[in-house]
Amino acid sequence: MPNKKSNSSTKKLVGAIDQGTSSSRFLIFNAENLELITYHQEPIQILTPNPGWVEQDPNEILEKTVLCMEKAVEQLGELGYDKSDIQVIGVTNQRETTILWDKETGKVLHNAIVWLDARTQETVDFLLRQFNTHRDCLQEQCGLPLSTYFSALKIRWLIDNNHNVRKAIKEKRCLFGTVDSWLLYNLLSDGKNTVHVTDVTNASRTMLMNIRNLKWDSQLCEFFSIPEHILPEIKSSATIFGYINKGLLQGVPVGAVLGDQQAALVGQQCLAKGTAKSTYGTGCFILYNTGEDLAYSRNGLLTTVAYKWNNDNAVYALEVQTIAATVKDTGGVYFVPAFSGLFAPYWRSDARGLIMGMTQYTTKAHVVRAALEGICYQTREIIDAMYDDSGVRLSKLKVDGGMANNKLFLQMLANIVGIHVSTPGLFETTALGAALAAGKAKGIDLFKLEIESEIETEMSLYIPRIQGKQREENFSAWKKAVIKSFESLTPPFIIEHKRMQEQKTNLSSRTIAWMTLTSVFGTHSKKFRVAKRIKAALDNRLKRFRMLDQDEFQEMLKSLSQQSPEEQLKASNGIDTIGGMQLANYWSSA
Repeated sequence: MPNKKSNSSTKKLVGAIDQGTSSSRFLIFNAENLELITYHQEPIQILTPNPGWVEQDPNEILEKTVLCMEKAVEQLGELGYDKSDIQVIGVTNQRETTILWDKETGKVLHNAIVWLDARTQETVDFLLRQFNTHRDCLQEQCGLPLSTYFSALKIRWLIDNNHNVRKAIKEKRCLFGTVDSWLLYNLLSDGKNTVHVTDVTNASRTMLMNIRNLKWDSQLCEFFSIPEHILPEIKSSATIFGYINKGLLQGVPVGAVLGDQQAALVGQQCLAKGTAKSTYGTGCFILYNTGEDLAYSRNGLLTTVAYKWNNDNAVYALEVQTIAATVKDTGGVYFVPAFSGLFAPYWRSDARGLIMGMTQYTTKAHVVRAALEGICYQTREIIDAMYDDSGVRLSKLKVDGGMANNKLFLQMLANIVGIHVSTPGLFETTALGAALAAGKAKGIDLFKLEIESEIETEMSLYIPRIQGKQREENFSAWKKAVIKSFESLTPPFIIEHKRMQEQKTNLSSRTIAWMTLTSVFGTHSKKFRVAKRIKAALDNRLKRFRMLDQDEFQEMLKSLSQQSPEEQLKASNGIDTIGGMQLANYWSSA
């Protein structure tokens, strides 16, 4: 919705692409007073083809984003502005969401796998067993734990399960990008130049970037068996990425790219070490500025890049996500919102949602308040962990997102966390952060964005109203409820499914090879002896872990059936562990 222009003499505007999970938006700000001039928003469809799977159509993301840009610019004329007043554009996007496309045709190879998609849990479990390691084994290099959340696991799943992806990688036609890379590739590339880039904040969420030197790490790529040639170039958050190649904004530079939560950190002006913001929307996201010092967590938090201006040093942050439902009223019992397990600081996917303390007098209002308090207690746990990891105590928490409109929730948050809670004067902090960063780019220079020159945007301040003793007693009771959530009963069908998956993936290559070969040859003397030789070869060479697609399976099945045992010995080198299991299962049921 357009706002009336307050200062007709101001002609410098900044645009911001805000591509989120549920929608794409384009917003235009006055560069002088940060007033939101106008914007346009379009919804994005979420696809759930299987339980735990969350996908989106990359083409819809692109088309809706371009539509938002065109519509918002059209509205400028009605407000007395001209499109030429837009000096620069910033981009902010949903992070971790993974897109692979063909660089020769520009067509996507699969739907985008969204950040909250959980299909890669079996891959995570296998890697932990394969390397006999723990989930924080890569923290020193990338700052992140092994989790379904991050892009590397999604890329690995696509390589393992999509024949077209594997073929495109083999022929060096495949490109990977998070949503920012996909948008920039299509908005900035022309017939002469291809723009395949990302920024440090998005790259830091892939598990493939070294968080110290801010470059793709060959050891991390090798760990996940991901070729480096599919990865985009990494740039600073605020720099000229290129120029819009068509449409009403053709020729306008893109001067910044940041992941959405990092953009909100900038939009909330959390530029000083020891400042933090919390966004309550689809999930609860807390970022805590640790300055130019890396703070590795001992408490299950994530070390990530907050931003990097031009050629300056990177600024880091500690971050966590806990999924929570949006609620708007009060209640009175303990509620653990572990509907998708508990993320930081516990990282317990087996945790279950829990309501404790219900009696015959419990009402809907009690349960709703408990849900609100549950989110506040989760925030308290994260802030305590951040202080323990960084050694810097937080004096104020800046809050944005949909729940920042709920005054009751904000007061509860101040009471439970025990520090001041503030909300911004402008709630579009994510898009504002992208706009501010774009104005910071070298050659644009609309904003300084220095710690000592922070732009004050605070609107409301909430001060704790309960005593410390009561706060600690309530927090202790909450933590007991969390422990109970780990003990919740898991439905029998889930237990059986997990048991079968563990039994399948725990089979050694020796066992699988033997199952396969005895099913093929039986136990006849000569063929049986050859089978043992093939088994030995398989034991020595089977290292990969992936399911074969149907075409590959049928091709291998046909090939093995037509060859002699001696020929199969030579061909057996290409049979991987899970492929062997598929063959064994096939012949045992034939």
